[in-house]
Amino acid sequence: MQILVIGAGVVGLAIARTAAKAGHDVIVAEATSAIGSGISSRNSEVIHAGMYYPTGSLRARHCVRGRRMLYEYCATHGIPHRKCGKLIVAVTEPEAAKIAAIAAQGRINDVEGLTLIDGAAAMAMEPELECVSALVSSETGIIDSHAYMLALRGELEDAGGMIAFGTPVQRLTPQGSGWRVTFGGREPGEFDVDAVVNSAGLGAQAIGRATDSYPQDRVPRLVLAKGNYFSFAKRPAFSRLIYPAPVEGGLGVHVTLDMAGRMRFGPDVQWIDCEDYDVDPGRAASFYASIRRYFPALPDDTLVPDYCGVRPKLTGPGEPAADFLIDAPRDHGLPGLVMLFGIESPGLTSSLSLGRKVLGALSGDVDTGSPSDNATS
Repeated sequence: MQILVIGAGVVGLAIARTAAKAGHDVIVAEATSAIGSGISSRNSEVIHAGMYYPTGSLRARHCVRGRRMLYEYCATHGIPHRKCGKLIVAVTEPEAAKIAAIAAQGRINDVEGLTLIDGAAAMAMEPELECVSALVSSETGIIDSHAYMLALRGELEDAGGMIAFGTPVQRLTPQGSGWRVTFGGREPGEFDVDAVVNSAGLGAQAIGRATDSYPQDRVPRLVLAKGNYFSFAKRPAFSRLIYPAPVEGGLGVHVTLDMAGRMRFGPDVQWIDCEDYDVDPGRAASFYASIRRYFPALPDDTLVPDYCGVRPKLTGPGEPAADFLIDAPRDHGLPGLVMLFGIESPGLTSSLSLGRKVLGALSGDVDTGSPSDNATS
């Protein structure tokens, strides 16, 4: 089967790599000139454990299975990563109840390595911290996401697949038993494939609207949530990731670490109407206030605007967070077409599991995303 994957972000690359290793002829159409130039280059590079997500949701199933697959993949492919662990901290008693509920949800989701501890134990682990209790997640880690994407690309190409850069897809039209793809770029044209996977991230809704015969009422609205990051101008104060209790639209302004040893804070949630990748230095005031709830010794003038990302959400302020949306042939009735909408966090962690899910959807197989299924082939 010849498969076109639209989008060379981390999820698109994982899908393409999975399909190519299964023996399919795979082409990735990428509108820009590089892999991972959109959402995938602007995340926190955290390997999530999977305790936040509702029971039975796609996020829960694919985050837990994907995390296990990702650690195994990193170990066998030499991808820089570190299972540093994290603390989800409560600074008030109501927040303590909230993180206890997260721990209970994690156990339902089959997440290993979760331990509730009191504030004294948490502050002994991280002396700069102030809290009344914490949830330890020993399975949370960090990854060099670019090295991971390069490995996925290498496996895709070793298996005979290719990436067509500078190739924006403009239209998809059913053609016989497959799809005709109209593309732009420096040398626009058309070609036919057996199957298409829309993994275009922020552009997924536009692709959905440009797909002939695809029911337009199945294209969800796109809600943009900007997440800003500020770096810390001194030596890291923590050895683990530190997360506050979750807030509407995200997981709160938390402490992240990268493989180079730098510490930064973010992301916040800024609802926007159009893509914007400038970090407003004025947002530092709200960052100081949020961070000092659990890191009261944060010095003045130590937060430096860093970078930001834009999440392709399906729900807006005040609405329950939407699950991943994977619209497969068995759902919409069009053979050889899988649409992915709202693939935000934990998309990176879930990527290998989503690759298997999408390939199964194209093949007509039922893949439950069972967390116990840990193979990486």
